[in-house]
Amino acid sequence: MTADQLRKSILQQAIQGKLVPQDPNDEPASVLLERIREEKARLVKEKKIKKEKSPSIIFRGEDNSHYEKFTLTGEIKCIDDEIPFDLPKGWEWCRIKDICQMQAGKNISASEISEEKNLEYQYRCIGGNGLRGYVKTYNTEGHFSIVGRQGVLCGCLNIEVGRFYATEHAVIVDSWGIITPLFMYYILTALNLNQYSTATAQPGLSVAKIIDTPFPLPPLAEQQRIVAKIEELMPLVEQYGRAQSELEALNSNIREQLKKSVLQYAIEGKLVPQCEEDGTAEDLLREIQAEKQRLYAEGKLKKKDLAHSTIFRGEDNKYFEKVGNQIICIDNEIPFDAPQGWEWTRLSVVSDIYTGNSISETEKRTKYTNVTGRYYIGTKDVDFNNNITYNNGVEIPEKYERNFRIAPSNSVLMCIEGGSAGRKIAVLNQDICFGNKLCCFTPFINITRYIFYYLQSPLFLDIFNENKTGIIGGVSIAKVKDILIPLPPHQEIERIVNKIDNVAASIMSR
Repeated sequence: MTADQLRKSILQQAIQGKLVPQDPNDEPASVLLERIREEKARLVKEKKIKKEKSPSIIFRGEDNSHYEKFTLTGEIKCIDDEIPFDLPKGWEWCRIKDICQMQAGKNISASEISEEKNLEYQYRCIGGNGLRGYVKTYNTEGHFSIVGRQGVLCGCLNIEVGRFYATEHAVIVDSWGIITPLFMYYILTALNLNQYSTATAQPGLSVAKIIDTPFPLPPLAEQQRIVAKIEELMPLVEQYGRAQSELEALNSNIREQLKKSVLQYAIEGKLVPQCEEDGTAEDLLREIQAEKQRLYAEGKLKKKDLAHSTIFRGEDNKYFEKVGNQIICIDNEIPFDAPQGWEWTRLSVVSDIYTGNSISETEKRTKYTNVTGRYYIGTKDVDFNNNITYNNGVEIPEKYERNFRIAPSNSVLMCIEGGSAGRKIAVLNQDICFGNKLCCFTPFINITRYIFYYLQSPLFLDIFNENKTGIIGGVSIAKVKDILIPLPPHQEIERIVNKIDNVAASIMSR
């Protein structure tokens, strides 16, 4: 049970008379209601409040049904369909208008509100969700529950004390000092007034609608016991909520740290044992180079894509890279020694890497919406859990495909620009067109899952983040291509991927 569910449960118990025991010596709520009627009559006589247009009394008939009698006309009607539960002895059903007055505050312009309190702006300005700022004057004084009545604040409850300015979005609940504001606050919260809001683009609460809501009224003494009990329990609920949030954060963090540890172990060659029968990564690199030559012969790669660097260890135990006839020391780039049989190489050596194509909102709306074609995937369509939303309403018809780069199925898609750079990544299950902030990794040999996991490893992310530039943060395609990757033999890659899959499934099930 969440803290919010526990809070709602406590309030529900309160309004049903199940939170504290009843005391037969308490003055019954029927007497309290009569005293409230007398007070209302006095205030009407003194012209401090308006006379109620349609006063009524709710009672239980001999048939055990609930009835409402309208005192001006004598009309009686059954209201069993409005009564959600039976009340304890000594309680009474009434309507909110029977026990309080609800009045919205007054409009005030934003220019009249100060963010800071000072000698001139000394009064709190209260809107639908509490404090809006400070103003020069006040229109309300006392201790009241406040109900928000506009937009997302519909039904929002707050407490305000002293002199303050209530805006038109704040409904003041005045029970004339007979019923405590705290009791009204808790019970109105439990009644979930938001359910009575209008279903429009800008939801609103009608005071006229709220005041007709049935209200379970306990004896005054029990009201005080209910408030005391709730005040005792709510700090414990808040403490429970904090502990729950901390536990959830801890669990989430543990899962994330475990995942990172597993991936780092994997790329360091510590996750599965090495086997001599697997051959070497050098064999895999020869396969990759042969595949690139084949793709070049078929016109699917350009000559520049055949560029191949070789990273090796010299006699002085330092790492060197040979590109063409040039040899340079890259010892400072190598973060750790790879196991025997592994090789260090560049991402561009093992994978075709390229970004997609941008389209304007106008193009998206006029040419690529409500049409049939290949799905177009943008950054927003890739989530942080490695999932892709394909059917997003944007598709590229076949006649326009020549204007777009295609990311083939079983490629890896990763965001390389903006706040999601390096954080959104997924494997494609179909051919797609894609946006320019996304980068496609299409391995020359089927090592997609290994690359997918490597791109999530702490090592890669550290290198990636070090290369971020610009205000919005991004890594150029040239830099991405140049990032190093530790490459195991092909068979070991398969064992590594299977192991990660199994461990990841175990972690997520906890």
